[in-house]
Amino acid sequence: MISYFSEILSQIPADYAELRYHDRRVNALAIRKGEPETAQSNHLSGVGIRLLDAGRWGFSSTAGRERADVLRAAQEAATVARAMSRSKKTLAKTKLARGEFCPPFKDHLENHSIEEKLEIVKKAEAKARRFKNITSAASAYVEYFDKKVILTSDGAAALITDIKPEFRIMVVAKDGTNMVRAFEAIGATGGWDDLWRYGKWEELVERAVKRAERLLKAEHPKGEKMTVILNPEIVGLIAHEAIGHTVEADFVLSGAITKGKIGQRVASELVTLVDSGPSTHIPGAGGTLLVDDEGVLTESTVVIKNGILKSYLHNRESAAEFGVKPTGNARAFEYSDEPIIRMRNTYIEPGKMSLNELLESTDRALLLEGALGGQADANAEFMFGVQEATLIEKGKKKKTFSGVSISGNAFDVLKSVDAISKEFRWALGSGYCGKFQRARVDAGGGYVRCQAIIGGRHG
Repeated sequence: MISYFSEILSQIPADYAELRYHDRRVNALAIRKGEPETAQSNHLSGVGIRLLDAGRWGFSSTAGRERADVLRAAQEAATVARAMSRSKKTLAKTKLARGEFCPPFKDHLENHSIEEKLEIVKKAEAKARRFKNITSAASAYVEYFDKKVILTSDGAAALITDIKPEFRIMVVAKDGTNMVRAFEAIGATGGWDDLWRYGKWEELVERAVKRAERLLKAEHPKGEKMTVILNPEIVGLIAHEAIGHTVEADFVLSGAITKGKIGQRVASELVTLVDSGPSTHIPGAGGTLLVDDEGVLTESTVVIKNGILKSYLHNRESAAEFGVKPTGNARAFEYSDEPIIRMRNTYIEPGKMSLNELLESTDRALLLEGALGGQADANAEFMFGVQEATLIEKGKKKKTFSGVSISGNAFDVLKSVDAISKEFRWALGSGYCGKFQRARVDAGGGYVRCQAIIGGRHG
């Protein structure tokens, strides 16, 4: 396949040419309130062609893979490039991928039939509804099988296999007029065993149900600035949404708060924040990317080291503009999408103390668990919902709160960090980043103690 597309690429005249063949199969299953909601098997494939000629970009794509289809798309990309204003866009030189690439996995998904997966989705939803106070439930399973060929006129020649499964369970509980929602979601890059590395589906159902039961009895907190302990899910949410986007080089060039701050202190010396292509610490991170969509070999990019801002996230064009090495962050969701700068697996490095030690050294704080929706901006200001908050006093868990939000400036929050646990977890592997086009990502870390604003109301 590489040789077939290489021969076609050699016929495309341009200062730089990039060919990306993408074949994707997606299976999606969902049950809600005992009834099938989704049962789909989709397949797409095609070729994206991107050219850089006289400093001008052109992009086009085709659902065909025949020589005539690809060359026609290349001609359309050249026409687009000629219509653009002349510029001085260049690409940074880097080590480009050559050969075959596949993340490690345990127990291939194809060892398990679609009937087995559907049965799990059915059983999970039915099991959840059998618990007291649970009025409805929804369960879903999705799996992506991707194959890509990425070729560039300056040397990349890679065949990439990628497999990403995900599972989620959501429950609604009601007691009188009080109604709450709770959910658990997992995702991975790899095989069947990689997906269930943090617990089988039965355990996920029980976690969601028990959380819902606690939330039914929970009070609402008083809004105030206070000490909080963020679990890996909340740590990952802040790392990705409130910090990560501000260091993507295209946003930096547009005026993000991090512009011009390389070498400056932006966090506590305990904080080292990383965006990695490979899965570090624990295998199977959902955003694992061994080769980016410009054919660049990925690695771990240290964004913040011991509190000092060290790097932005780059594609080859932004790296040339900043005079640095590309970080392998160019990504495209489908063949018809043009690669843009995206995160992969974004996390805060674990610390040295155990979670028990962290809790025991805490006088008073709220332990925040379970990420909900929210928003963040280019100034790192954020507000996120939290499923559950537990009051910690003198190291002991006291009572549960619901209806909680956390807000602040993410860099101020990171500057206040005074403890990080050594327990590390990838916590957002079922998530998708929505910057212009979708992308599978992951995020996480250890438990982090810091200061933030808690939103809520008197119960």
